[in-house]
Amino acid sequence: MAELATIARPYAEALFKASSSDLDGAAVWVEELKAIAQDAQLQQFCENPNASVAQVFDVIAGVARVALPEMAKNFLRTVIENGRMGALPEIAEQFRVLKNAQSGSADAVVYSAFAIDSAALADLALTLEKRFARKLNVSVELQPELIGGIRVVVGDEVLDSSVKARLEQMKMALTA
Repeated sequence: MAELATIARPYAEALFKASSSDLDGAAVWVEELKAIAQDAQLQQFCENPNASVAQVFDVIAGVARVALPEMAKNFLRTVIENGRMGALPEIAEQFRVLKNAQSGSADAVVYSAFAIDSAALADLALTLEKRFARKLNVSVELQPELIGGIRVVVGDEVLDSSVKARLEQMKMALTA
């Protein structure tokens, strides 16, 4: 995937510079375009040599759930014209990293065996921000195989307090 990251970097940096006055607004439509670009049927359509740039643009703009500002439309046309629709999810990720770096925050993914209510998530977010010493954008993903507890991933740091991890530690201790 290093090649995809290399392709996506100039697009993400240019988008970041161009949208510096409204990074939050740009983040909304970039995430929407990322979600659309990850659709398998759309990827097939984009790769079809008989589909024109205008047709691909119209399909994507038509399924977008948010209104695309002119900057988003121009960005999307550029990506399509250059045949980089496959890189759009990576462009969105790199844009998010640049945005987070500017604001001094990071993305945190909390993997949980069970759903977490909003009050508990708010408390958890405060605790995690103290633990990782930065502002966190917390999202939750369910992973029933954890059995209980949570696993938190912030960048390349992992905090694993799941039952599954503890069982693995016990297994290692008993077999050693």
